[in-house]
Amino acid sequence: MSESTGEIVQQRGLWFEELRTGVLYKHSPGRTISEADNTLFSTLTMNPQSLHLDAAFSATTEFGERLVNSLLTMSVLVGLSVGQLTQGTIVANLGFGDTRFPAPVRHGDTIYGETVILDKRLSSSRPGTGIVKFEHTARNQRGEVVAVVTRSTLMRCRPASEDRPDIESQSAEEGEADRQGQPDSTGQPANEGRADLRGQAGAER
Repeated sequence: MSESTGEIVQQRGLWFEELRTGVLYKHSPGRTISEADNTLFSTLTMNPQSLHLDAAFSATTEFGERLVNSLLTMSVLVGLSVGQLTQGTIVANLGFGDTRFPAPVRHGDTIYGETVILDKRLSSSRPGTGIVKFEHTARNQRGEVVAVVTRSTLMRCRPASEDRPDIESQSAEEGEADRQGQPDSTGQPANEGRADLRGQAGAER
């Protein structure tokens, strides 16, 4: 087994400062919805709707078959965004807004998610947090939009500790450069500008 360099990369979503309005975030992988998924979700949530559970009844409808519970579609859509946007960086969901299901989801369909940040602002009552409004869109394997959901969340701002490793790493690099009599990472002599760097590190702490 190879030895670690000591550097740790933690999987996470994005801090408030990293979320950008107008950017399209496309999530991966997609999620194929099975008959078992639909039946389990509907029964777990005490939803006896025949359109989700009764194959014989559903065959007589205009759809000709059972449809996936729309709340399952919405849950999967939001879930698809977690790893890229909110894993470990969200404080709480504040609420859901406009929600649409333009086309049905059927057993065997695969849902792909994408998100746009509609708005963001710092919280006036919770220091270190910000309010972000997401618009999530789900498309099936044919590219058809099957769900659009807006939600407001309370997101964490970047912790001060997130900035320290870079400063400490740079300081260590410059210290090594000084010992070797070489330029630092900025291309300047290692002993120049060190007081400014230490002052900055002290201020951020």
